[in-house]
Amino acid sequence: MGIEVVVEGLTKSFGKQNIWQDVTLTLPAGEVSVMLGPSGTGKTVFLKSLVGLLKPERGRVLINGVDMVNSPERDIYETRKLFGLMFQDGALFGSMSLFDNIAFPLREHTRRKESEIRRTVMERIEVVGLLGSEGKLPGEISGGMRKRAGLARALVLDPQIILCDEPDSGLDPVRTAYLSQLLIDLNAQIDATMLIVTHNLDIAATVPDNMGMLFRRELVTFGPREVLLTSDEPVVAQFLGGRREGPIGMSEEKDAATLAAEAAGAAGRPDAPRAIVPQLQPSPGLPPRQAVARRRERVLSLLGTLPPAARTAIRDTYAKDAAAPTLTVPRAGSGS
Repeated sequence: MGIEVVVEGLTKSFGKQNIWQDVTLTLPAGEVSVMLGPSGTGKTVFLKSLVGLLKPERGRVLINGVDMVNSPERDIYETRKLFGLMFQDGALFGSMSLFDNIAFPLREHTRRKESEIRRTVMERIEVVGLLGSEGKLPGEISGGMRKRAGLARALVLDPQIILCDEPDSGLDPVRTAYLSQLLIDLNAQIDATMLIVTHNLDIAATVPDNMGMLFRRELVTFGPREVLLTSDEPVVAQFLGGRREGPIGMSEEKDAATLAAEAAGAAGRPDAPRAIVPQLQPSPGLPPRQAVARRRERVLSLLGTLPPAARTAIRDTYAKDAAAPTLTVPRAGSGS
């Protein structure tokens, strides 16, 4: 089972430029989470801070009792082995075959025999659908295949936490759909905690159990997917709607006068309610995701603290769940 990741008051700057501040959230064990945000909001910096590759100025990242910000380097190094990292471009070595790229972490960090390495690598190659391409160089395959090879490499050390940095970048909608299904299937097979950084709305709508968003150097929100998908926060509504009207500008945040003019022009044109697309299920033949039952129990325990629209969406989701016909969900305003 995956491991819970607790982030407390994380703040990161480069020189005088504050990237984000006081980020606090918990990635629940074994669940799939997504972090959204416009380009340039520090999503990749956040991933690197979780794994200890960048040092925030303040805050903690707690994993199995180890603080990835402040603990001794040897403890951070050992805990880092729990992670699998999938970078935007696959980060493959151009002069190595896919097999050798995927085998690299095993040869670097373990003392396994080559026969064991080959078995593990071929298993992961099969999982990501690259059987028959293991002898090719990265330059001989498509961008989508390179991403899958990068994912296979992230899996070879049997990680309990998987971080994916914009796995959809450069992919067409069909390949993005295949990748989304692959991520859900992986979670069903290995029950790892997963965090996906993306600005792809299709992945955001169909893959995660939980969603967050970074904007204006702060975490706008993080919680069960229904909270963000029903949010009336202007930046969330603009981002999910893909509209020009809202706080996000082309190069930076819009000023107050521009926002006021947009609001005046939009008066009397309320947004249509956003339908929540069902979450992807594992492919036929795979086991059910163990995270689903854990998430259900956790989300229902939080229900009284969530906004009314999110409560309604969660109630509707579980009311449609044939596996829970006796479910009783407290209603908004009941004091629960």
